[in-house]
Amino acid sequence: MSTGAPRASVGAVVLTMNDRPEEFPRAMASLLAQEGIDLDVVVVGNGCTPQQIPPGVRTVDLPDNVGIPEGRNIGADNVKGDYLFFFDNDAYLPDTHVLVSLVAELHEDPQLAYAQPRITDPDTHITLRRWVPRLRAADPSRPGTVTVMAEGVVLVRRDAFDKAGGWPGHFFLFHEGIDLAWRLWNEGHTGRYVPDIIVHHPATDPARHDTFYRLNARNRVWLARRNLPRPLIPLNLATWILITLWRVRNRSALRVSLTGFREGLRGGQGTQRPMSWRTVARLTRAGRPPIL
Repeated sequence: MSTGAPRASVGAVVLTMNDRPEEFPRAMASLLAQEGIDLDVVVVGNGCTPQQIPPGVRTVDLPDNVGIPEGRNIGADNVKGDYLFFFDNDAYLPDTHVLVSLVAELHEDPQLAYAQPRITDPDTHITLRRWVPRLRAADPSRPGTVTVMAEGVVLVRRDAFDKAGGWPGHFFLFHEGIDLAWRLWNEGHTGRYVPDIIVHHPATDPARHDTFYRLNARNRVWLARRNLPRPLIPLNLATWILITLWRVRNRSALRVSLTGFREGLRGGQGTQRPMSWRTVARLTRAGRPPIL
C-alpha cells in the first residue's frame, strides 16, 4: 500500500474509565509511536479523571459516564486534525505506520469519508464477524467499499464528520457506527475496509448482560426512525425482529430485547433526517440495502 500522502494532521480520541490498567498504557504507547503524521491526542475520562496519561496528552474529565458516542463527540471537539481517529483503549497498533497508511487511503480518494482497518485478536489472530463491516463476513481479508463501520477503530475525514453531525450521542452504546456511516453516505461519501492494515483488539463478547439486549434493540429502532425514508422503516424493523427471533434463543434475553424495541417505538430517537432515495440506491448497489 502506498503511504505517499503529504504529512497530515490526525486528532486521536481515546475514552477511558480507568478500568484497563494493563491494556490502556499499551494502547497509548502504540498510538504515540505512530510516524509520518502530526498527531494530537485527547483522552476523555467518561465519568472519571483519566489516570496513566503519558506526557503531552491532553485530557477531558467528565463527571458522569455519558456513553461511548457522546464521549467520542466531546473528544472530537477537543482535538485538532484534518482526520479523526477513534481508538478503543484496549486495542493497539502493531506497527508505527498504521495511521499514515489509513490517511493515504483517504488522501487518494476525496469521496472516501472513512477507512477501517482489519481488527484481529492479538493472540488467536481471529477477526470477529462484527468487526467486518459488510454482510458477507466469512472472509475478513477481502477489501472493498463498505456502508457501515466498526466504530472502535476507524479513521474519519474531519470535515465529513462535522457535516454529518458526528456520532449520535444519545445512543449511549451500540449502532452509532451505522448511524454515522449512513449519514456520511447521505452526504455523498463512501467508506472502505482495508484488511491489509491490521489493528489488534481482544476478541470479547459484548452480550454479557440485559443492557446489551435492551440498548441493542432500542437503538435499532432509533437508527431506522432517524435515517430511513418512511416506507422503509417498517421493512427494516420487521427484518430486525425476524433476525432477533432467529438468533436469540434465551427467553430472558428475548424479553429484554422486546422491551428495548418498545422503548425505541415510544420515541427519543433525536433529529430525524431521512436519507435520500438516491442514497438508498447507492447503499443497495454497494451490497447492503438499508433494510438489513
